[in-house]
Amino acid sequence: MTTAYWCVLAAALMPYAFAGIAKFGDRRYDNRAPREFLSTLDGRQKRADWAQQNSFEAFPAFAAAVIIAHLAQGSQTAINVLAVAFVLLRITYGWAYITDRPTLRSLVWIAALGCMVGLFVVAARA
Repeated sequence: MTTAYWCVLAAALMPYAFAGIAKFGDRRYDNRAPREFLSTLDGRQKRADWAQQNSFEAFPAFAAAVIIAHLAQGSQTAINVLAVAFVLLRITYGWAYITDRPTLRSLVWIAALGCMVGLFVVAARA
């Protein structure tokens, strides 16, 4: 399995890490109604929930880009570098979101989007 495929797994699990940050340690959490609980959050916990939601939204295009780049037999080095960069940027994105750094968050979001687009470019050049 390639490094890029492992990055797909990491990206798939990332939303759950952010969900854990949103829920962890809050005594109000009720597993019978987790979505209702999440809708009541504010501050850091709310931003962690939003990071979770955005991570779920970003995942399908990233996974497709990695798979398409592999199927097109693009440069494995380029695919791996872009995939690792995407995952690291998305972790940074979540940190920036949770710690309320909106400008950094947006810049990192754009960079991660660039990595995903770059994977399609690698596929197109193959």
